[in-house]
Formats: sequence, C-alpha cells, structure tokens
Amino acid sequence: MEAVIDRLKEHLNHAIVGQESLINDLLIGLIAKGHVLLEGPPGIAKTTAAKALAKTIDASFQRIQFTPDLLPGDVTGSDIYQQHTGQFQFTLGPIMHDIVLADEINRAPAKVQSALLEAMGERQITVGNTTYPLSAQFFVIATQNPIEQEGTYPLPEAQLDRFLMKIQVDYPDMETELKVLRLIREQDKFSNTEAPAAVLSLEDISSLQKAALNIYMADSVEQYIVHLVMATRHPEKYFEDDGQMGSLIDFGVSPRATLALDRCARAHALLAGRDFVTPDDVRGVIHNVFRHRIVSSFQAVAQNISNDQLINRILTQVPVL
Repeated sequence: MEAVIDRLKEHLNHAIVGQESLINDLLIGLIAKGHVLLEGPPGIAKTTAAKALAKTIDASFQRIQFTPDLLPGDVTGSDIYQQHTGQFQFTLGPIMHDIVLADEINRAPAKVQSALLEAMGERQITVGNTTYPLSAQFFVIATQNPIEQEGTYPLPEAQLDRFLMKIQVDYPDMETELKVLRLIREQDKFSNTEAPAAVLSLEDISSLQKAALNIYMADSVEQYIVHLVMATRHPEKYFEDDGQMGSLIDFGVSPRATLALDRCARAHALLAGRDFVTPDDVRGVIHNVFRHRIVSSFQAVAQNISNDQLINRILTQVPVL
C-alpha cells in the first residue's frame, strides 16, 4: 500500500505546486469514500487539483460548470423522446462518471442542488420512475468561491452534511508563488506534449479504501470521537467553567459527522503509513469534518467567532481518554 500511496502523492505533487495539504485532504476524501467541498478565492488551484487527481487515476471524469440557468436534467440526464421509435430513451447526464467536478456549485439554484442529494447520499439517481446506479467509486469534488455573494445560492444544510469534508484553500506563500510561475511557464512551452498516463486504477483505489477500514482503532479513540461530537451538541456538559460556549452553537454536528470523523481518521493514519489510529489522526481531520456541520448562533457571528475557533475550543476542553 505504501508504494501505491507514494506513486499517487508524487504524481500529484508534480501537477500541483505548494498545495501539499490540499492534496493530502483530497486523498483522505477519496480513501474515506466521501465527497469534498473546496472553498477558497479564485485562482488557487481548486479546479486544477480536481483535474489532476482525476488524471492520476484511470477513471472517467466530467466537469460540470454550475450556473444560475442550469436545470436538474442537465446534471442527472433526462428521458428524450426518440421520434423514429416513438419512445423515450434515457440520455446519460454528466454525473454518470467516476469523478465529477462540480465547479462553483453555489451558483446553481436549490432545484439543481437537490438533484445532487440522492446522488451523493445513495450513489444513484432517479429520473422519472427509473433509478440508475452510479459508479461504485463515484466521487464529487465541488468548489465554491466565498468572496462573491451576488448571484450565488447558499448550499442547504442537508447537502452540506453530505459532504464528507469542507476544505478551505488559501493563497500560497511567496516562495510557492514563484514555483507556480515557473511551472506554468514550462507547461506552456510544452503544451502540445501528451498528458501523462494514469498511475492508479479504480481497483487500486478500492484496495486503499478496504485497507483504511481494516486499520485498528482502539476503544479509547472511538470514545474520543464520540465525546468530540457530543461536545458540539451539549457544550454545557463539557464547558462548565465557560457558560458562554453553550450560547455559541445552535445545532451540533449530525451522526454523519461521527462516521466521517472515523473514516477520515483511518484514511489519515493510512496516508501516514500506520496501521492504527491515534488521537492525532482525529485532531488532524476534525476541522474539515466539523466546520460545515456546526450551526453557530447569532451571538457567535456577532462576536466574529468562526466555526474553526469553536472547534479549537472543543479540542482544548475534551480530553483524550
């Protein structure tokens, strides 16, 4: 497994400069068999990272550019009347691929967002009276820009909860910016060269996913995960000396967060080359798992307290058993 992971990381690091954390988080999402939401300003390799990951794996890939005029059928596909046969025939939509990039997902209205709910939750779509299964490795990488709010539609909580992780991507530092400049210049010089071949198959990814499920997790780590979840739902029980904490969270994380934290911690341990999960693995992924699931109160927003800051408080208060 280590050789497979090393090949995957090496290939991605050549394609994406200075985003090691983003690469690692994408691999965690892939191995944990969940969907990821990338949020960050434009031009910081969110779309590039998704394309690079798809090219690394011998899998079908499709990009969907979300716009306000997009319709659900444009995503799922629809029944088209065939005049020469007098019957309706289902035409596959772009979602019928292994890896789907939902670019600027928050620019589509709720009707289109709802078309993704069944696909992301059940790995199937329903058109008319017929249900169509999706790929066993169906993986959605969605992006959104937090800067522009005009012409956007905030994702509903039900859909946010179906994302395994919400990954925040920031601007690169000065040294990385220089590397990016030089890399793109070299790529432009050889733009006519053939794209590198995929280094992994879907079977390799399936093997990584099974290996992550077989990683040992002690009872104490499982208890730690559950206590972290409960601290978001009943903060008054964990913050007896801080009465304010209970008023900063309106709704804690859902049971999906418990499952996601377990799966992501296992994937984190696998990528680190270990066959057991530590509390540090849990802490290494908790922000990506919790930040889009905690519903902070008006008081927290008024005090400019972010969900990441709330998670930091929880981490300092909940002890490792």
